[in-house]
Amino acid sequence: MAAEIRTKPQTRRPVLLSKLEGCNGTVTKAVIIPKEDGVISVSEDRTLRVWLKRDSGLYWPSICHTMPASCSTLEFCPQTRRLFVGMDNGVISEFSLAEDYNSLRTRRDYLAHQSRVTDVTFSMLTELVLSVGRDKFFQWHCSESGRRLGGYKLEAWGTALQFDEETKHAFIADYAGQITVLKVMDNGHQVITTLKGHSGSTRCLAWDAENKLLFSGSFDQSIIVWDIGGQKGTAFELQGHMGKVEAVCYSSRSKQLFSAGDDNNIVVWNMAGKRQETPEWEESDTCQKCKSPFFWNFKEMWTAKTIGVRQHHCRKCGQALCDKCTPERSTLPLLGFEFEVRICKNCFDNLTDEDRAPMASFYDAKHCVISMHLDDVKGQLVTCGTDKVIKLWDVSTVIQ
Repeated sequence: MAAEIRTKPQTRRPVLLSKLEGCNGTVTKAVIIPKEDGVISVSEDRTLRVWLKRDSGLYWPSICHTMPASCSTLEFCPQTRRLFVGMDNGVISEFSLAEDYNSLRTRRDYLAHQSRVTDVTFSMLTELVLSVGRDKFFQWHCSESGRRLGGYKLEAWGTALQFDEETKHAFIADYAGQITVLKVMDNGHQVITTLKGHSGSTRCLAWDAENKLLFSGSFDQSIIVWDIGGQKGTAFELQGHMGKVEAVCYSSRSKQLFSAGDDNNIVVWNMAGKRQETPEWEESDTCQKCKSPFFWNFKEMWTAKTIGVRQHHCRKCGQALCDKCTPERSTLPLLGFEFEVRICKNCFDNLTDEDRAPMASFYDAKHCVISMHLDDVKGQLVTCGTDKVIKLWDVSTVIQ
């Protein structure tokens, strides 16, 4: 089916330009073709499609190539027009696209994994094809020879991957919620550290190479911003989704982060402003204000002849308090909380209007997003949903 074109109003919000329909399975990933009016997509119906905008203003597939297995992910290098498609059978197929994007040529297959390829990335500078899969392995191959150069066994199956070409550091997210930082070397690899912060599976990653910031989205509905370059272990939390975070994209031009998930929302986070690190939650056997014992403190409950209360925490100061001592609710955008959270009265009384000023915007995507891709130069965003629909958005007014 063709894409539906809509008129672009002059508003500072994502504007739906096109809906690309026709896939018989869930579209697992789509990328925008730079300097062309086109989109490349892969689907669980085993098809690789290249969509080009015609003179009529509609998008039609110029290529519809059937793969040997269900497609799980893709990577596109616009400089060389090389395309890498990961599949459920663990194979990564490499193609070369013609200049007019009307034909493709098979280059080689990489027998990378024993099960579904969950993410793949290509580094033109180092000529490396890096991938993760459900076989719990991170692998890297030479794109010139097709030879496997190394691998690393993860504790859980890999879910997402980012690679810094300059330092050769790989960031590998897994289903257990951890992120492994690993340096790829000519004679092997070196594990640098493991980032732990999510309470649910880490689903997606985005890398800001300029500021050395890593963004991770999780099934625990949160996004964590890891300051890799600062070397201080700083981590900022972003809380704005009411469902699993499935995709994140970063705009280096506007210093904004785009995130989406199964709550149907596209959230745009302002990362240019100064944010505060989320405080550590304090531990105590009694409320740190009224001294009421918590329900596990049997000794104090017996002494005071009272029933224990539940422990809560003020999201601003981190103190361990009871429900009566945390009666207030407020947004805390500087700490990443864009919806109202529990806060103690003392912190609430010291809040200003500036402290409550939103640092994120929310937009209804009208479909459950499972992946997305941002073209920062064109100011366009493409989202894939569980409804088998690809949506192309104009976000140029948002990222100015």
